Parts: sequence; C-alpha cells; structure tokens
Amino acid sequence: MNMEAFILGCGGMMPLPYRHLTSVLLRRDGDLFLFDCGEGTQVSLRRLNLKWKKISAIFISHTHADHVTGLPGILMLTAQVDRTEPLYIYGPPKVAEYIETSRKVLDMYINYPIIVKEFNSPGILYSNKDFCIRSFPLEHTKVCYGYTLEEFDRPGEFDTSKAENLQVPKGPLWGKLQHGETVLNSKGEEIKPEMVLGQSRSGRKFSFVTDTMYLPSIEKEVKNSDLLICEGMFARDCEDQAHEKKHMTSSQAALIAKNSNSKRMALIHYSPRYTDHELKQLLTEAKEIYPNAELSRDRMHIEIPYVD
Repeated sequence: MNMEAFILGCGGMMPLPYRHLTSVLLRRDGDLFLFDCGEGTQVSLRRLNLKWKKISAIFISHTHADHVTGLPGILMLTAQVDRTEPLYIYGPPKVAEYIETSRKVLDMYINYPIIVKEFNSPGILYSNKDFCIRSFPLEHTKVCYGYTLEEFDRPGEFDTSKAENLQVPKGPLWGKLQHGETVLNSKGEEIKPEMVLGQSRSGRKFSFVTDTMYLPSIEKEVKNSDLLICEGMFARDCEDQAHEKKHMTSSQAALIAKNSNSKRMALIHYSPRYTDHELKQLLTEAKEIYPNAELSRDRMHIEIPYVD
C-alpha cells in the first residue's frame, strides 16, 4: 500500500517566481487528499501530472489568503472532467463562506457535488476501516488547525507453515485469515487469525502543521509521525518577529520533530524574505536540534514507507 506526499508549494505570505504558496497532496493507494490550497496549487498538479480529478477531500488549516487562494482554480479545473463523486472540503469557520462567495462572484460552472464541512473543535473528520484523518488546534492570528492521517495497526505477518500444519487449504481461506476472519480447516475445526498471524504491526502517520506559534501540545498530536510537514517560517534571529506573528522558527519546528519522535520532518511555509539559497540557514539551525530535518521544495516527492 503506497503512501507518498507531493509538495505543491512551500512558500508563505506571497508567491515568488520560484516558489508557490503552501499546499501538499498526500496519496495513499487510490485516495488523494489535499492539505491547504495556496496560489499556484493547480500549476504544480499539472506539472507533476497528478490525477487531481481524483482528489477525495481538501483540508484547510485556516482562511488566510495564502492557504486558500488556490481553491477557486481547483474547483473550476475539476469541473472540466466528468466527476460524479462529491468533493469534500474540511476547515474552520469561514471556509464555506469563502467558497460560496467565490462561486457566486466568479459565476463558476460546477458539475459535481461540493460538500463543505466546517468544524469548531478538534477531532476525527474522515475515517474508514484502514485510517482516519483528524484535526488538532494550533495557535495563530486566526482559528487554525493541524492535521494527521494515521493508519490503524496492520495484522501481523501470515505464517504459511503454521497454516499448512493446521491443515488450512491454500487459497481463499488464507486470505480470510489475513483479514481477521475465523475459518474452518479441512477437519472442520475452527482456526482463528491469531493462530497463524504474528504480532500486529504499526501503520503509518502523516502530519501537517502550519501556521502556528510554538506549542508543546503539538508534539503529542504528531507523536511518532513517519513524515511531519511543519512550518519553519523564520531563522532563529527572527524569533521575536515569529512570536509576534504567531509563526515558528525552523529551530522550533525541529524541537517539535525531536520531542515527538518523528522519523522525518520537512520544513515548509518559508518567509519570502529568504531566497532559495538563503533557506540553508533555516536548515542548518533545524539540523542542530533534529538531524533528520530537510527542506521541502516545490514539486518535491516524498515516499512514506512502512517501517516494520
């Protein structure tokens, strides 16, 4: 089951000729989820040749312009293909108003259902038998939320020799055991999954954090992330400015990654004051605290493998 993230934009505040605004696409097998939708999102989707029409849901952190101005383009772009499945959009209050106003003012042609689900408190927003997506509170100048996609534990490895010794015929019955069902062997005896499966294995976790000042509570929310995408807007010498604007430095993002035991952390949402060349200062300061820190870049592809 593949899981991978695509950085569609990594900038904050304003787009630059070489840096789109913040947006991340997460692909898990056939599911596509978009986290924030800054200006230029559809450009990166096109350049990466991603199947944007298959996006199941969009999760908006907050309604500052640099996180939502790509939405009208995505909604209109999606109307250019045949789509019958609804597009779900989750976010804090004002998201629905922004979408509805944009549709009216731009006289959008929309030929598919758009279902906006605003929420006022953290919790699980999207769930199926394999994973859930939940929100958690951040601290910014507007109501803002972070998100995690967390897979449920997977069954342990299937021991074929045990199944054979228990006289379970190879074929569909093996598949049922692997999916947690009890079966009957060739003697008519009940064989339970735990008799042929090893210990359960952890699923993967993806976390998305922007915009916020540093909060120790974030560390608990993103604990054990396989990939943490976290804002590191400023260098350490701008910590006072970061605090005033309720943003983080790359060092503070690194502290969250370290204390949360995240396996990998990519910085995002850079201030436009830093050129791409100057971003190395943010990375250097982050690596002093969390050696696995890295810089996200527009159209960067990050695989999220299982770690057994």
